[in-house]
Parts: sequence; C-alpha cells; structure tokens
Amino acid sequence: MGSSPAPFPDIGKKAKDLLNKDYIFDQKFTLTMLSATGTEFVATGLQKDDLFFGDISTLYKGQNTIVDLKIDSHSSVATKVTVKNLMPSAKAVISFKIPDHKSGKLDVQYVHPHATLNSSIGLNPTPLLDLSATIGSQTVSLGGEVGFDTASSSLTKYNAGISFNKPDFSAALMLEDKGESLRATYVHTVNPTTSVGAELIRRFTNHANSFTIGSSYSVDPFTTVKTRISNNGKAGMVVQREWRPKSLITLSAEYDSKAVNSSPRVGLALALKP
Repeated sequence: MGSSPAPFPDIGKKAKDLLNKDYIFDQKFTLTMLSATGTEFVATGLQKDDLFFGDISTLYKGQNTIVDLKIDSHSSVATKVTVKNLMPSAKAVISFKIPDHKSGKLDVQYVHPHATLNSSIGLNPTPLLDLSATIGSQTVSLGGEVGFDTASSSLTKYNAGISFNKPDFSAALMLEDKGESLRATYVHTVNPTTSVGAELIRRFTNHANSFTIGSSYSVDPFTTVKTRISNNGKAGMVVQREWRPKSLITLSAEYDSKAVNSSPRVGLALALKP
C-alpha cells in the first residue's frame, strides 16, 4: 500500500545505495532478453581475479505468480516462486537450491497501511527463523528484526532502527550487531541532479568510529558520476553511462591511500538489454 512503512531491511536503503550501489571492482557482463510471451532470460558472467563465474536465469511473470529459475556455473539450480495476493495484502515466496537439500525457505510478507511484517523459516528439520516488523508510515517508521537458530536454541541476530523520510532527504538510525554497533545515515537531495550522503558507525566493543561520505551527480540524462571517501583512506568513483535505452556501461575505481604499494582497484560492468 502506498502509505505503508517500508520493510525493515529497507531502513537506510537510500544511503546504502548512494554509498555502495554500482561500486564493482571486477568484470561483469549481463545480457537480458525478453521473449514474445513476456518471459525474461538473463545471462550473467563475472570474472573475479583469475576465477570466472556465470549463470543463466529465466523469469516468468503470471497474473499472481512469479517463477525465477537460475542455473550457475557450479551446476546448482536455484528456484524461487512468488505468489502474490495469497491473502489480502500478503505474498509468499518459496525458494530452494538443488542439490542443497537444506536450502529450502519460506518467506511471507504482510503489508498493512501502518505496518509491514516479514517472516522467514527454513524448510528443514532445524530451521533458522527470522522475523522483522515496521510500524508507522512512509514518512516515519520504527522497526526491528530478530533471528533464531532452532538447532542451537540461540538468537542469531537482533537489530532495531528508525527512519525519517521526506521528498528531499532521508535519515535513519540503526542499532545493529546484537546491540554492539550504532549506524547513522543521511541522504540529502540538493537539486534534481545532485545528492549527497553520509554514514557514521560507532562500535561499542572497541570504541571505534568509522564514516563514509559520498555524492551522486547526473551530468546529463544518460550519465551519472558517483564519489565516496572513507576515514580508512579509501576513495572511490563510479561513472555510469546509459549508451542505449536500458543498456548501461559502468566504470568503477577505488584508491587506498594506506596501501601505497598496491594498484588502484578498477572494475567494469556492461549490462545489455536489446
């Protein structure tokens, strides 16, 4: 629903995207094709150092069902089936990977005008359980998540967060790592072509602080330049160009001022969609 709060994993997402999205320091190629029936086929190749990984996936969208099937270079088959409108304002997702018989998982999401609930359970004898919830609205939301391992009868995670969103800015405060760290993020849209953002992390266990600041600037309707710098001495830059409709070429680079004997990391990603 349009007025519902975002799911808990999306708290602080605008800052994460500004500071991390499209920063890839390998070589990646993606080809997407759409059949006459609406089925989508995607081939992806990734070269990381001297290793090469690849996968082929197909995506079928029905009226209330989405089926995603992916086969990778390790001969594993991943399947995800999404059923929308399972009940009013709810959807369910079943996913599993062959030959990993313990990979099955069931996710259920329920969206209310003032709350969003997400639950996940592993489909095996000793499943992992995850539950997250947010309450509020698109402007202000408060949420938390908890994970439980039935095999060890222990909590695997518990986090909480609050976000405040307006058309020109977004701020979030997250208590993470079982209460051992505090993350604050902020993104501000200066004008239609320029956005700036920052992230500050305080770790209570060792009293360490870290921060990252970044920006995004649209040179023209087809070209975007992103920059970021962190207190650990790393500076990064992304240049992305839409050289034809829905086809992107992305060049990334990062320099570590504390590793003067190492070469800067450089990555290239090419996404084609005829």
